[in-house]
Amino acid sequence: MPDSIPTSSARRLEDHVAIVTGGGTGIGRAAALASARDGATVVLAGRRLAEIETVAQEIVAAGGNALPVPTDVSKEDDIRRLIETTIDRFGRLDAAFNNAGILGNFAPITEQTSDDFDAVIATNLRGVWLSIKYEIEAFLAQGTGGSIINTSSWLAKGALAGSSSYSASKGALDALIRAVAIEYGPKGIRVNNINPGIIDTPMARSGWTDDSAFVPFIEHTPAKRVGQPDDAGDVAAWLATEEARFITGQSILVDGGYTIAGLR
Repeated sequence: MPDSIPTSSARRLEDHVAIVTGGGTGIGRAAALASARDGATVVLAGRRLAEIETVAQEIVAAGGNALPVPTDVSKEDDIRRLIETTIDRFGRLDAAFNNAGILGNFAPITEQTSDDFDAVIATNLRGVWLSIKYEIEAFLAQGTGGSIINTSSWLAKGALAGSSSYSASKGALDALIRAVAIEYGPKGIRVNNINPGIIDTPMARSGWTDDSAFVPFIEHTPAKRVGQPDDAGDVAAWLATEEARFITGQSILVDGGYTIAGLR
C-alpha cells in the first residue's frame, strides 16, 4: 500500500461519498488522500484532468475508491454536472470540500484590472457559493444532513501588499458560511471553512521564486515552519467526520499561530 495513504484504524468516513474540488494538488490532494484513508469514496474535481487522475490512481492503488471529474467551478453547468455525476455513480453525497481557488493578479489595486478582480471572485467566491447551493440541494433531496468545508485563508482577516482581490474573496467567504450555517443547521447540514496560513503548495510557490520567500513567515510563526498540505488537508477531512458534529459556521485558522498578534 503506498506510503501516501496509510491505513487508518478509525475509518471515520466509511461509506461516505465526498467531493473535493481542486483535488489534484496541494491542500485538495492532501484532503482527498486523508478522506480516502478514512474510508470515503472520493470524487476529485479540477480543471487539469491529468492531476486529478493521478490522485485518483493513488487512491485506487491503495485499495480505495475515487473518480476524477473535470470541473471548472467558475462555470455553473460544470458544478451541476459534478454533483449529478457523483450521485448517478455512487447514489449519494455526504460531504464536500470546496477547495478550488486562484491567487489572481497579486499586485497593488491600481495595477489590477476589473477583469483581474472578476476572475478571482468568479472562482473563489461565486464558484464556492454555487457549489454550496447545489451541494445543499443534493442533501435536501436525499433527506440527509451533510458536511461542507471550504478553503478560505488567513488573508480573510489579514493582508499582504497585492492581496486586495484575493483577501476580498476570502473575507466574503467567511461571511457567507455564517448565514448558510444558520439557514440549514436545522436540516443537519454543517458548513465550515478552513483558513490556512502559509502553506507550501504549488499555488503559494507560483508567486515566489525560491525558499527564501518563506523565511519572514517562518520567523513570525510560533511553530517555526511553514505549513504542509497535510496540515490543512487533515483538518478539512476531519471536519466531515462525526467527531466534528457540533461545529458549524466556523472559519478555523490552520496557520501554526502566524496570525497571533504580538511581538515575536
